[in-house]
Amino acid sequence: MAADVAELPEQGFTLPPWVREIVVPIVAFMLLVAAWEAMVHGFSVPEFILPAPSAIWTETTKIGWPVFYHTLATLRTTLLGFVASILISLPLAVAITASPLLSAAIYPLLVITQSVPKVALAPVLIIGLGANELPRVIVTFLVAFFPLVVSTTAGLLATPPELIELGRSCRASRFQEMARIRFPFAIPFVFGGLKVAIALSVVGAVVAEFVGADQGLGYLIQTSTAFFRTSVAYGAVIILGILGIVLFQVVELIERIFFPWSNSHEKMVV
Repeated sequence: MAADVAELPEQGFTLPPWVREIVVPIVAFMLLVAAWEAMVHGFSVPEFILPAPSAIWTETTKIGWPVFYHTLATLRTTLLGFVASILISLPLAVAITASPLLSAAIYPLLVITQSVPKVALAPVLIIGLGANELPRVIVTFLVAFFPLVVSTTAGLLATPPELIELGRSCRASRFQEMARIRFPFAIPFVFGGLKVAIALSVVGAVVAEFVGADQGLGYLIQTSTAFFRTSVAYGAVIILGILGIVLFQVVELIERIFFPWSNSHEKMVV
């Protein structure tokens, strides 16, 4: 009898995927907003220190079009820096994988680029390139490209040796080996790096806007705090968070549509 009970499959409650991925995050966000609102009113927190979500919504929507304009400016800088990181990181990862000599030469330079604080680098770029969007895009690129290079290189090098030997036994060229064996195996690694890169691109764009810009959400945060419009500054921060979530989900959606076999988005059992 005990053996029969042990052989019974475990029964558990599993949420439908659409509930787990859409409803649960929305409910959690609503609970957080409600707790925030209650805490601010319950403890009588001054608005200039921590405004309530209702005050943030009122003051931010009151501005209207300028908030949308600043959001578009930050989105443009983010996407330009992100695309630049893709165009440079993927060929760089291939070069590092293909040649140990290049790997030894390039990797220290990559580490150096990440060791320099981007806040310190942005003013130097502005002096050299002018107070336009190019320095902001470069800063965004420098923040985003490193994790993409590292993850892509790790994926290309993680290809099982037996697959490489099988390709070479079939007389596959170096290009065919890279395109048909290494890259398909590295897709989960690549998209893992892309998700990190798109999130960091938002951070890089705002950092660049803090240093030198006349538009963007970073600029809006600076001007709002300078005039003690804390609600507007919090509103800009929340928009940045939403922007990062949306872009992250877009990258994940692209992975699911074009690479459904990738195991980087395996379903979690609740």
